[in-house]
Amino acid sequence: MGKRRSPGGKASRDGDRPIGRRALLIGGAVAAAGTAVLARDELGHLWWRVPGVEKPRKEGEVDFAGARWVSASEENWRRADRPDDYGIDMVIVHVTQGGFDSAVKAFQDPEHGAAAHYIVRKDGHITQMIRELDVAYHAGNREYNERSVGIEHAGFVERASSFTDEMYEASARLTARICARYDIPVDREHIIGHVEVPGTDHTDPGPHWDWDRYMRLVRQARSGATQAAAPARQA
Repeated sequence: MGKRRSPGGKASRDGDRPIGRRALLIGGAVAAAGTAVLARDELGHLWWRVPGVEKPRKEGEVDFAGARWVSASEENWRRADRPDDYGIDMVIVHVTQGGFDSAVKAFQDPEHGAAAHYIVRKDGHITQMIRELDVAYHAGNREYNERSVGIEHAGFVERASSFTDEMYEASARLTARICARYDIPVDREHIIGHVEVPGTDHTDPGPHWDWDRYMRLVRQARSGATQAAAPARQA
């Protein structure tokens, strides 16, 4: 989040909107919207709305082992089938500018207009609120929403005490796993702060977020995951 207000306050739609607001019919029907022309990139992503095409889902399923599932309001994200319809090549780091409970409450509020995929608490607990398959309204930029996974960190940008050892380590493991899953390079071009998203007015994660430490932890976690997955060498 990163704005100077409680995360419970109403936010904009965060630069995103459901494609379903277009006048469009699928499956042998004709799309009729006067002389309006749909953008080519949107047409290319509409196949996943056909029933039975998307990946199977289970209620309460999480993408990161150990995370707790708490669903965000459906008004704060868009159903998709990533990475098949939108490639994922970025992780965006946020700070809630409030407590953990208030962030969860905000993301469950249909009037809030924004939510991230994950929230990391000071003690390292991770809650997932939106599947990585889906597009969360977290970045304030539609393109960045579609291509990224958003991770909120409970705390305040102006308080260095918000960012504990447990938070850094848990978040780094989460980011490393996301990078491994989608083959995202572990660098500052692909792991960025909300403040770096074009067009945003947010400041998070702020001056107290230790990027050097965080990236070192992500690289260590990614290296460990890669080694664990590699087959054992024969003597």
